[in-house]
Amino acid sequence: MRESTRARRMALRVDPARGQIQIVMPSGFAETEAIRFAGRHLGWIQARLAALPPVQPFVDGARVPVLGIDHVIRHDPAAGRGLGHRRNGEIRVGGRVEHLARRVRDGLVAEARQCLSERAARFANTLNVRIQRITLRDTRGRWGSCSATGHLSFSWRLILTPESVLTYVVAHEVAHLRELNHSPRFWTEVARLVPDSDTPRAWLRRHGAALLRIGSSFDPKA
Repeated sequence: MRESTRARRMALRVDPARGQIQIVMPSGFAETEAIRFAGRHLGWIQARLAALPPVQPFVDGARVPVLGIDHVIRHDPAAGRGLGHRRNGEIRVGGRVEHLARRVRDGLVAEARQCLSERAARFANTLNVRIQRITLRDTRGRWGSCSATGHLSFSWRLILTPESVLTYVVAHEVAHLRELNHSPRFWTEVARLVPDSDTPRAWLRRHGAALLRIGSSFDPKA
């Protein structure tokens, strides 16, 4: 349950990353009211939880998309203590098996940082704008953001998307350095950087929930 000063009425929201339903309620509402509200919508809650994509934990033998191409995680104790090097459709991870998930994630975050930074620098040069800073996070609601001070933030999970999707999100946020809005002028700037924005946006709408389940070990249906 989460109180919101902006909420005017109670609402239910799905959190795919945690496999939970969130009750958003105006400040001052009692928890008992929220519980009754959830009870009246129990069928909706059960249906939405049942429809969540399956979790895909980082374990030996699991398949993980990297730039849209499936890779198989292989635990290789002889590989040393590296962060997970990918080659020939595999992500080989050394060290102790209990550290495998963290090392896979660290390796993916590092690759995401490189891919996102390279594209952001190229697009910024095209538009003649300046990036102050780039950060990576594990966001649940936004794939990228741009502040008025030139700070770009991206979800590291973009490395799990096809290359065209990652490239579009970077173009979208860099274009905000010129137009901090979604006006026609903003979309003109996006078009200067990528020829197609509709297809990547549709891909994210269709597959976004599944991306949030990759690397998770929690399944509410288990």
